[in-house]
Amino acid sequence: MPGLQRARGGDGIEILRLDRPERRNALDSATLREFIETLDELAADTEVRVLVVSTTSERALSAGADVAEPLDREAGVARMELFSRFYAAVEGFPAVTIAVCVGNCVGAGAELAAGCDLRVGGDNLKLAWAGARLGVPVGVARLVPLVGLSRAKELVFTGRVLGMDEALALGLLARKAPAAEAEAVALALAAEIAAHPPHGLRVIKQMFRDFEGTAERVARENLALETFQREGAGLPQGR
Repeated sequence: MPGLQRARGGDGIEILRLDRPERRNALDSATLREFIETLDELAADTEVRVLVVSTTSERALSAGADVAEPLDREAGVARMELFSRFYAAVEGFPAVTIAVCVGNCVGAGAELAAGCDLRVGGDNLKLAWAGARLGVPVGVARLVPLVGLSRAKELVFTGRVLGMDEALALGLLARKAPAAEAEAVALALAAEIAAHPPHGLRVIKQMFRDFEGTAERVARENLALETFQREGAGLPQGR
């Protein structure tokens, strides 16, 4: 069953909605493959000016990796490699990206949100970098440039949950809204950005990436993640 919906939100605006409400949009191997393939396809479309990443359920953007997915060791490594490709595809997407952060945005969900350029938060937001709870080496690459080293350490080491107002105060959110209106607010922000010339938007985004070295940061963290899955404890895997 597909885990992703795709829609057009206006001139130059594409919408991807995670659609696994029964799992709070937890990311399994099939959904990761679908997401990567769709991102690659959209990245090649020079008419795309803004990509909005959203959800069909206000309960969650994503609750993280689907730890109930039945995997043997080899399949667990393969899924982590998909996560690496996914994180790189989100970070490297050439057009502006906006995440609709409602409900659970935990673990890989928080990484997806942080990997986007901008975020709109709903009033039911539960945002948490949960890697340290399982010893997973993740969170550093994307979060530090957003909130600074000291704050990122506190959030990653504790794994505590941020609500909408604190996330806004930390500068993580570009806009806030009631959860039911968060996607509409994100689309309004997307329309404001999409009114600009697409080539210029892509050049500016690439400048941000180059000046911050985000591609290199994500690549190094992805290598640590794959090593953790291949040689260390790895993510829990359903049986």
